[in-house]
Amino acid sequence: MRFDELDFEPALLDAIDAMNFQECTPIQEQAIPVLLEGRDLIGVAQTGTGKTAAYLLPVLDKLSTGRYPEGAINCLIMVPTRELAQQIDQQVEGFSYFTNVSSTAVYGGNDGIRFEQEKRGFAMGTDIVVATPGRLISHISLGNIDLSKVSFFILDEADRMLDMGFFDDIMQIVRQLPAKRQNMLFSATMPKEIQDMAKTILHNPAEVKIAVSRPADKILQAAYVCHEAQKLQIIQSLFQDQAPKRVIVFSSAKLKVKEITKSLRRLGLNVGDMHSDLDQSERDDIMLKFRNGHINMLVATDIVSRGIDIDDIDLVINYDVPHDPEDYVHRIGRTARAGAEGCALTFINTEEQSQFGRIEKFLGKPVFKIPVPPELGEAPVYQPDKSKGHSHRGKSKPHGRNVRRDGDRK
Repeated sequence: MRFDELDFEPALLDAIDAMNFQECTPIQEQAIPVLLEGRDLIGVAQTGTGKTAAYLLPVLDKLSTGRYPEGAINCLIMVPTRELAQQIDQQVEGFSYFTNVSSTAVYGGNDGIRFEQEKRGFAMGTDIVVATPGRLISHISLGNIDLSKVSFFILDEADRMLDMGFFDDIMQIVRQLPAKRQNMLFSATMPKEIQDMAKTILHNPAEVKIAVSRPADKILQAAYVCHEAQKLQIIQSLFQDQAPKRVIVFSSAKLKVKEITKSLRRLGLNVGDMHSDLDQSERDDIMLKFRNGHINMLVATDIVSRGIDIDDIDLVINYDVPHDPEDYVHRIGRTARAGAEGCALTFINTEEQSQFGRIEKFLGKPVFKIPVPPELGEAPVYQPDKSKGHSHRGKSKPHGRNVRRDGDRK
C-alpha cells in the first residue's frame, strides 16, 4: 500500500511526500487503518519495522483537523530511553511540518535549564509529549503538567520499560489520564507481564504482529559451549594477542554486567558498563567515550540492543544466552550495520543450552560451535534437548527444543 492511498489530511500527505515516504511497511499497512478507526492496538514489532510512523501518522492526522483542545496535551508517548525520545520527537517534527501540531521531548539526565524549558513548553501548550517515565513523574509531582485532556496514549518498547523497572511509574502516569482515550502499546516481545499490563491499560485492542526478521547475512555467527567459569577465560584468550577495538558484551542482568566489567578490568581491558542503574548523564558519558574510542569494550544489558545507532561495531559477545530469539536478533544486530561485516559470539553454559536450541530453531540452522581452547579444560557436550550436559572434548550435534525462561531481570 502507498501512503498517498491513505485518507490522510492534505498537510500530512505533503509532509510524508517531502520526507520521501512512499510505500507502507507491513506494520504501517496493518496498524494505520485500525488506528484511524479509533481502536486500541497492540503492535508486536521490532525496531526498524517502521512502527513509529505506524502510530504517529494516524495521531497526527487526527490532531491536524483542529478538533482537539487547544493549549492542551492531546497525545502522550512513553518511551524507555532519552535516545528514543529524541528520535521520535524528530520524526514528529518532520511529519507535522505543514501542520500546526507541536511536540515536546521530556527526558532526564540533563541540567536544570532543560527541565525549565520542558516546563515552559507545557505552559505554552504542546499537542504531543514524548517522555521517559522518570522525568515525567518529576513534572507530575511538581504540578507542572496536566494530562487530563490526553486523547492518545502510546507505550513504545513496553518490554524494555518493564525490564528497566518502570512498571510502577507507568501505572502512576496512567492514573493521571482520562478514562476515555485511545491506547496503543508496542513491544518487540510479548511476555506475560506485557500481556497483563495491556489488559489493565487497553480496551478490547486489535493486535498486529510482525515477524522478527533474521539476522543480516554479513554477521558471522558462532558459539562456545562452555562452563560458566570458562566464559571469562575465553574472552581473555580472544584478546591476549590483540586488544579489542569495538566490542559490545551483552548480559541479561545488570548485577552480572557490573561483575563482568570488574573482571575484564582486572584483565587489563579498557571497559565501560551500561545498565539501568546509571543515570542519563552517566550513560551519555559512557556512550560518548565508546563512540570516540576512549573505551573499546562496552558491557551492557539489553538497554543498548535497541534504539541506539552505532554503526561500526566489530564484535558482539553474548556472555549469556538471551531469553528470546528476538533479543538475540537485536543484540547481534549491533554489528554488521550500514553494509559492513561483523561477528557475533555466544557463550552457552549447560543451563542455557535449551534457550540457545530455541534460537537455532528460530534461525533455521545450527550456529557453528568453536571448540573451547584445550588449556581451559573440558567443556560440556551440546545437548539442548536435555536439562544437563556432560563434560566432553569432542564435537556435538546441535538440536533445538523449547526455551527455559529464567526471568532474571535484576
